Amino acid sequence: MTKLNIFIETDFEENNQKKIDENVLNTKKILTNTKKMMKFVLNQEQIILNSCLYNQEYKTLCFDIVFCDDKKIHKINKEYRNIDTPTDVITFALFADTNENERFIFEGEINLGEIIISYDTMEYNAINQPHIIDNNSLSIINELYFLISHGILHLLGYDHKDEKSYNEMMSLQKTIMSDII
Repeated sequence: MTKLNIFIETDFEENNQKKIDENVLNTKKILTNTKKMMKFVLNQEQIILNSCLYNQEYKTLCFDIVFCDDKKIHKINKEYRNIDTPTDVITFALFADTNENERFIFEGEINLGEIIISYDTMEYNAINQPHIIDNNSLSIINELYFLISHGILHLLGYDHKDEKSYNEMMSLQKTIMSDII
């Protein structure tokens, strides 16, 4: 059985702390549900066959989820993607984006990378332009797990460069989230 080390951090400006809903950013619940989604993914042969984990030997997978505000994600988006605007999620897929011959597994542990989520944009999208996975679950919690499942797929090497791959990711996300939402 694969051990999952998932770390959740926050990186908000001090004055933004007041508008964060602690029911949404309940780190214990997010951690439990993210582990549940990852366990589901790891049991899906087709997902693993198409991921960076295929043919890899590991005992532990780890990654970070960082919640920040629009100011922070805007800075990251501009610096790393040359896009001068905030976004909802940015994923740094350390393992998947490394050349196969240079991938690093230390003592059976793979560091998949980092999922960075803007709380501000997540909240805005949940209200104004939600990523609808389930018509009965239009909420900021739905948006939260949409972004985490999206980030997980990116950490595993999935991408959405065209409509076909985008639709495939949306379908996988719906399946991954089915037990959470």
